Amino acid sequence: MYPTTPDGRYFVVKGQLWRCSNPALSDAERQRLVKLLMTARRAVKAAKASHDEHALRQARAQVDAAKTDLGERGPVWWSDASPDYNRRRVANTPYAAWYQALDAADAS
Repeated sequence: MYPTTPDGRYFVVKGQLWRCSNPALSDAERQRLVKLLMTARRAVKAAKASHDEHALRQARAQVDAAKTDLGERGPVWWSDASPDYNRRRVANTPYAAWYQALDAADAS
């Protein structure tokens, strides 16, 4: 499991922040969107295998749409006007001290 920031906005993979899905989504809506996302990701794989550039562009657009609907891309889902640090190195964000503390706890 990847560590999630204390505010629940991001999870960290290899030192990089990735925005979490909008927690206000209902379970049914989240499941529906994840299913669409997985279908789109399979379409990306198939388009790459067939070297179909048009299908690849379409499939990538579907991935982007699903991730946007999930709240992982596009406008942020929180309302306190905090900036978005999606896809940024955690060390270069206000979460740096929190993340360093995790590393220190794992080392002991």
